[in-house]
Amino acid sequence: GVQVEVLVQEIENLDLVPEPVDFGVVYEDEDILVVDKPAGLVVHPAPGHWTGTLVHGLLYRDPKIGLINRVLRPGIVHRLDSTTSGLMVVARTSEALDKLVLSFKSRAVGKKYLALVWGSFRSPEGKIEEPIGRDPVHRLRMAVVPDGRDSLTEYRVLVRYREGFSLVECDLKTGRTHQIRVHLRHIGHPLVGDALYAPRKTSPLPNERVFLHSWQLTIPHPRDGRRLSFRVPLPADLTEILRNLHPEGAR
Repeated sequence: GVQVEVLVQEIENLDLVPEPVDFGVVYEDEDILVVDKPAGLVVHPAPGHWTGTLVHGLLYRDPKIGLINRVLRPGIVHRLDSTTSGLMVVARTSEALDKLVLSFKSRAVGKKYLALVWGSFRSPEGKIEEPIGRDPVHRLRMAVVPDGRDSLTEYRVLVRYREGFSLVECDLKTGRTHQIRVHLRHIGHPLVGDALYAPRKTSPLPNERVFLHSWQLTIPHPRDGRRLSFRVPLPADLTEILRNLHPEGAR
């Protein structure tokens, strides 16, 4: 007595020409690639960015990734904003893709970011548990809204600077679009360089660069479940900013 309706959607044709694209490789085996994405690199093709993306570079490096699923995002399990640098994991097989997707959905993946924000925190650590959805006024932005998706960010203040900045480590417990940027702006500490969420702040960074770096990624390996943890330090453009700041309490 059970009725099931199935709608088979048309497959999104993969019509991508592999290109050499600059990105770092932190780890690789037959199932996955862990890459260090530079700031400015768009992850997958989209309007305005049909060439020169991370996907184009992945296909150039490993054409087999294009056989996983005939879509514009082969092997991509999660993404980073173009303005953000740091660690991403990419699937190299269909089996690895399915397992990684489940790991992200079950929150078995650990993701930690380093961010420089405006202002000084009252507490050395805390959590922001606010729902995130599309901004009803500014449609290019996300915002904390009552009917948004559950979102949780934990943070820890690493350094406070006399110039009015704080360096914080953010532990992402969910993976909503622009989550760190939205949550920290919501509590009055927008990210340095974030022209979308803090347009009136004068940034020491070049345009299209936000001080946000995915520095630590922990995943269960899709083949055998063993925990793998990876770290990459801040890139040179961000460390240079910190060199010119003065920590509170330092002489």
